[in-house]
Amino acid sequence: MILHFAYPGDLQLRTGGYGYDRQVIAGLRARGWQVNLVPLGAGFPFPTQETLREAEAALSALPDGATVLVDGLAFGVMADWAQREASRLRLFALVHHPLGLEGGQPEAVAARLLASEGAALAQVRGVVVTSPSTARDVRQTFDLAADDIIVALPGTEPAPRATGAGDVPHILSIGTIIQRKGHDVLIDALTHLTDLDWRASIVGSLDLDPETARDITKQVRASGLADRITLVGQVDDTRKAMAEADIFALASRYEGYGMVFAEALSQGLPIVACHAGAVPDVVPPTAGILVSVNDGQAFAMALRQLLTDRTLRCNLADGAYAAGRKLPSWSGTAAIIAEFLEAR
Repeated sequence: MILHFAYPGDLQLRTGGYGYDRQVIAGLRARGWQVNLVPLGAGFPFPTQETLREAEAALSALPDGATVLVDGLAFGVMADWAQREASRLRLFALVHHPLGLEGGQPEAVAARLLASEGAALAQVRGVVVTSPSTARDVRQTFDLAADDIIVALPGTEPAPRATGAGDVPHILSIGTIIQRKGHDVLIDALTHLTDLDWRASIVGSLDLDPETARDITKQVRASGLADRITLVGQVDDTRKAMAEADIFALASRYEGYGMVFAEALSQGLPIVACHAGAVPDVVPPTAGILVSVNDGQAFAMALRQLLTDRTLRCNLADGAYAAGRKLPSWSGTAAIIAEFLEAR
């Protein structure tokens, strides 16, 4: 079968969403599919008019009856194009999470994104989502039928179990430096723990949201903890970083799935995170402590528990590793998507 996979931005970026896209493409090709890549340009979901016109032209150049899977970061703002082409193409959307639920957006912007995405999704034959939580959000937000949505959980590659990095506990956070990832909440929490031994590393690109990156850099400096909190930037091997950590901490304000949490589970890292989006679906109580979104003090209390109670930390590490062993494979993810696309 031939699939045209359309994506915005740089497919090689080391984010969970692009990682998912790359693994799905590889998995479908391993099943014998011909997957043609259709780059849509940068700036989505807020592209320039020129970028949007070029993206629409690239997709409109596809032959009649072509099966097209469009990453939702772009598709959600392409409602006009979808309405024109839905009768000619076999359109599907891959929704990592509804754009208007990203968090940190002005209310008017969020409302505009949700309206556009709803109009676009009304034109597709089916929607692929990455978690049951996102399926619920998509179904309730856009009033789609349950049968029109398929959940294809991300797979998780095996990696070495975390062993820690020495006597001083290493708190690791991995996530692109954007508002949604809540790194400001983590840094605030760490300022309440100066009486304890720890060091923290925040891994993630500083380039995608320069304003947030500047704010986070200033926050670290202002905290007086620059000698204990390191902004690492993007790294090639996040799994190696996890293998050398003691605690995984990420205060996301919303997650459509949260692949990095699954990776932390698979390596046996106890987790501190928030009740946000799909995070409670991914991180069981046996593996970590979840607190309210945007609550730096509660986040600090959870970290304090793990830093001061080694038995608890070890028990949650064991629970994380046990949960990680039950996670799906990428080949299974590709199989679910392939069967869904073929059936519709």
